[in-house]
Amino acid sequence: MTSPFGDTTIPDEPTVSEVVSPQVAAHARRLVAAAAEVDGVAPLSEQAVHAIDGTPGVRHVVSAAGYANITPGRDDEPAMIEAVIDPELRRRGHGRALLEVAFAAARELDADGAPRAWAHGDLPGAQALAEAMGLSRRRELLQLLRTGGAGYGVSGPDVSGASRLDPLVVPADIELRTYAGPADDPEILRVNNAAFAWHPEQGGWAPEQITERVQADWFDPAGLFLAFDTAAPDTLLGFHWTKTQSPTLGEVYIVGVDPAAQGRGLGRLLTLAGLHYFADRGIDDVMLYVEGDNTAALHTYERLGFARHAIDVAYG
Repeated sequence: MTSPFGDTTIPDEPTVSEVVSPQVAAHARRLVAAAAEVDGVAPLSEQAVHAIDGTPGVRHVVSAAGYANITPGRDDEPAMIEAVIDPELRRRGHGRALLEVAFAAARELDADGAPRAWAHGDLPGAQALAEAMGLSRRRELLQLLRTGGAGYGVSGPDVSGASRLDPLVVPADIELRTYAGPADDPEILRVNNAAFAWHPEQGGWAPEQITERVQADWFDPAGLFLAFDTAAPDTLLGFHWTKTQSPTLGEVYIVGVDPAAQGRGLGRLLTLAGLHYFADRGIDDVMLYVEGDNTAALHTYERLGFARHAIDVAYG
């Protein structure tokens, strides 16, 4: 399938394509920016925004009022849809029309699958549309927020209500260092894919996913923490990849621990290292995403002072 859009035309009705022209990509990005400004929530994930410019296997649905892309499921996972409607054209049936075409296209990718559509922020309009289309909540992704990261001391709220940091104490059998260059990439990739073998988006990475992020303008090698066993210093146990979203907001971007190294407290240690990294730079607020049913991770993060802030819901 090639692009039915031509070089300049944005179709009035939802139309499916495997590729988009620069004009259509610009249209999609404009919709994303407009919705984010109005809603205070990004309508598409980082991966879906990258896919606007072309990711192999991704299909696009475009209309004058909206944009969606469809990422095929990995292994037995369902195809995922992410969509946005021009805020000025909402409540006119455009969202339902876009999603109906997107769901049909997703089923063509996997006739036996049950595609899902993300509602970032799970806003009231998205909830109403899901109910009208007979969709149910299939997956929840929680956004947690920690405030007051620049304070040090015993965990728990201080007199101002800010959650303060425990000191970073590295066990004697662990070597904790930061990213040293491309020689670290194979081990990061190995641990990522082992830790997230079950995860629809985070698992199954190729070297390109590491390279893309290392070359991003937000990347800071001092903010990518690597943990090794001192008895096997070439074998990575786990990593924490931080991301500075703004001068006042940091993100626990990825924390991955090799399943063979579970039970050693590495998730907490690596997360705490990243929190100190942000605190040392005067970044008080730190956010992260975690699956709603990942009770172990939720327990770790809540003990470090994170609280639930927002939710993304996959409907299907």
